[in-house]
Amino acid sequence: MMQKFSLTACAAALCLGIALTPAPADDALTIAIGQHGNWENAVPELGQRMGFFKKRGLSLDLLYTQGSAETMQAVIAGSADIGIGVGTNSVLGAFAKGAPMLALANHTTGAPAAYWYVPANSPIKNFGDLNGKTVGYSTTGSSSYTALLQLARLKGVTPKPVATGNPASTFTQAMSGQIDAGWSSPPFGLREAEEGKIRIIGHGSDVPALRTQTVRLQITNKTAFAQKHDALMRYVAAYRETLDWMYSSPEALKMYSEWVKIPEKITERMRDEFYPKDELLPEKLLGLDAITEEAIDSKFLKAPLSKAQLKELFVYSKAFD
Repeated sequence: MMQKFSLTACAAALCLGIALTPAPADDALTIAIGQHGNWENAVPELGQRMGFFKKRGLSLDLLYTQGSAETMQAVIAGSADIGIGVGTNSVLGAFAKGAPMLALANHTTGAPAAYWYVPANSPIKNFGDLNGKTVGYSTTGSSSYTALLQLARLKGVTPKPVATGNPASTFTQAMSGQIDAGWSSPPFGLREAEEGKIRIIGHGSDVPALRTQTVRLQITNKTAFAQKHDALMRYVAAYRETLDWMYSSPEALKMYSEWVKIPEKITERMRDEFYPKDELLPEKLLGLDAITEEAIDSKFLKAPLSKAQLKELFVYSKAFD
């Protein structure tokens, strides 16, 4: 009887010990994200809310920045493990100069979301009227900067590009007359366009060449890639799963709409019209030769990167094996 009691007690103690053993902590990743609230930047936010990253043992600390340049600096400095939405030509240029970063995944292929607008009462009727006019873009080296230069070239005009920061600050500058035309990306400005407060005069998707180029990347710090490689691979897997959910579930439209405080009708239009899912897939890498040429023309690069450099930089692509 005493032996039976002892075995029972030991079993109970063992179970109690297991119960009291703390669960393994999630791996923490800091993510720097340009432009709070944009649909293509919402994957970490929505995926964390839905538990897709938690399911893979990840906890994300989301750091929203003013744009591509600030995001890249956070990664270079090591204050962020991943940077989302960094212009590809600026990544090429910084890597060529020795910046300790790597391209972890595609962020956006093509530039369907970027658009340019003027106040409704502006005498400017279309993009062709912007010769000599001040026109906004986010930050130098960003995809909005690249799209603006290529769109101007396509339309045969020479505007005066002005770095205006995020869509909200750009809107203030455009509506107050500090600049002649502003830039934005959905959802920002769609409601104002529908209400007739602004007129959209150009889209990044108007440039045929940009439709087949990876214009924005997700980047990581070299040290983070070496020390947190497994966590970063789990991040990419969770990112892809979240993206699949965002394009298949009505719940995604509802959650996003509540987060950014816009009607679901506008969210659905924005997703389907401005952000084709295929252009956001993390494994894509297209148009690197054209991007390199643009980077050289824009003085981000002095010469093309070698095949060895490209293989080192684009860790997610097999194109250079």
